[in-house]
Amino acid sequence: MKHFINIKDISSKDLKKILVDAKKRKNQRKNLNILEIDKDAPLKGKLLIQMFEKSSLRTRLSFYLAIKQLGGGTLTLRPNELHLGDGGETLQDTAKILSTYADGFMLRSDSDKKIDNFKDFLEIPLINGLSPSSHPTQVLSDIFTVEEIKKKSISKLNLTWIGDSNNVLNSLIAASVKFNFKLNIGCPKNYHPQKNILNWAKKYNKKIDIFNDAKKAAANADVIFSDKVISLNDKVNKKKKLSQFKNFKINEKLMKLAKKDCTFLHCLPRGPEVEEKVFFSKQSKVWLQALNRVHVQKSILLYCFGKLR
Repeated sequence: MKHFINIKDISSKDLKKILVDAKKRKNQRKNLNILEIDKDAPLKGKLLIQMFEKSSLRTRLSFYLAIKQLGGGTLTLRPNELHLGDGGETLQDTAKILSTYADGFMLRSDSDKKIDNFKDFLEIPLINGLSPSSHPTQVLSDIFTVEEIKKKSISKLNLTWIGDSNNVLNSLIAASVKFNFKLNIGCPKNYHPQKNILNWAKKYNKKIDIFNDAKKAAANADVIFSDKVISLNDKVNKKKKLSQFKNFKINEKLMKLAKKDCTFLHCLPRGPEVEEKVFFSKQSKVWLQALNRVHVQKSILLYCFGKLR
């Protein structure tokens, strides 16, 4: 049984196998409608239970379609429909019931500890659909998208992140180690990535350059990533935070400092951190980025279910 919780805990070999499989499956679906099942139907009869403690659009839809296209089914539960360690049932007992009724469990949680507790008690694979410290399914799909657009290994590219240091960036840093690509980070001085993830990368001799100047971070970039500066559940002074990021807004001038064919990606939802002229430009591939979540998550499911080709 294999979980998919954090990119840093999965071997480079397995991560690359997932991407190879996703590419094959995407190519094989060119003439199929959205709900048509893949010809081999590798997860026929399998059930994935999903639960979201935080709002979700792309993760919810993509996992629903992923398991459907593989021949299985899905059931989505609301947090208030489960005890989750509160009230009359322990989290351990909840995990036992989930393991009895389903073949896999996808959880988007507001607690890393809850993810870890479920991992200890579940007898079925656990997939992290987002937690405070990690968003592994998003970032692996982003790597797939970059390689699809650039038609080369990501290890040969310069990637830049401009914006807040968050769970997506944590997973991108982990990916830079696993896939050996150059990563620059542009953010204000008080918003550097957490030391634990930087120290982990340093253990693998990975040098990540952090700039407090967006222009320096963007220079010579093949791809520029960003994310919403003010997250939905951010308990901060929003006006103050936005003012601190005013010089890190992704605009046409900033994009011109990168390579001419630089691609812009954003995991969505977006905010004022990117100008509409960039977001809707030819360089922006955000819609392809969102669509590819389905293809990569299919292969993540196959990895967890022991069916990866």
